[in-house]
Amino acid sequence: MTAAPAAPSRIAVVTGASSGIGAATARRLAAAGYRVVVTARRKDRIEALAEEITAAGGRATAYALDVTDRAAVDEFASAFTTIGVLVNNAGGALGADPVATGDPAEWRQMYETNVIGTLNVTQALLPALTASGDGTVVVVSSTAGHDTYEGGAGYVAAKHGEHVLAETLRLEIVGTPVRVIEVAPGMVKTDEFALTRFGGDTEKAAKVYAGVAEPLTADDVAETIDWAVGRPSHVNIDLLVVRPRAQASNTKVHREL
Repeated sequence: MTAAPAAPSRIAVVTGASSGIGAATARRLAAAGYRVVVTARRKDRIEALAEEITAAGGRATAYALDVTDRAAVDEFASAFTTIGVLVNNAGGALGADPVATGDPAEWRQMYETNVIGTLNVTQALLPALTASGDGTVVVVSSTAGHDTYEGGAGYVAAKHGEHVLAETLRLEIVGTPVRVIEVAPGMVKTDEFALTRFGGDTEKAAKVYAGVAEPLTADDVAETIDWAVGRPSHVNIDLLVVRPRAQASNTKVHREL
């Protein structure tokens, strides 16, 4: 576990915290001493997570939020004078069709959630992060944002946009007391990512991980985020790519079939 935050009132906001990486990250940051605000659209899920964290001795608050709704995001952000950490985790993939037959609605939804959602929350909370005197913005992107693959153009485009957002923000706010960290996970096996991507098709979802002995877990990524956030204030982890040992690239995966 990394060092606890300097002030006992430090707040960490985690988007997309209803499952997977977001939920695991909230648990980690709470254990590190942050008062965690968990957000997602599924109110019941984040309320259960907040209760779990509180029962374990941490401090957590649940707030139902759709990151693509700018008015709702602004209302949410108005409650904070300062925060220490923002983890932009809300996002996801839809479909795996080639460019020739891809669904524009799915492409639009991926862009809205991954890019515009990250933009909305970051813009809204940046004043509070700056006011803290020691803020950290984390963007959970993907290796998809750094290298393309067949059938992934829509998701790759969205995650590339998210990567560029983080990279540009870092340039634009240099000299302010806010770090910008990008964590780009590769193959992570969670309960929902592949299932959501393939519209609930369990067979297609299972094939993503078939034969891979140990894909990453949500907690692997959460531990990575926790470590990066826990570095001394003058240390910025610009980009951290994390993959399972079995995955050399987006298209090169060792499978024991």
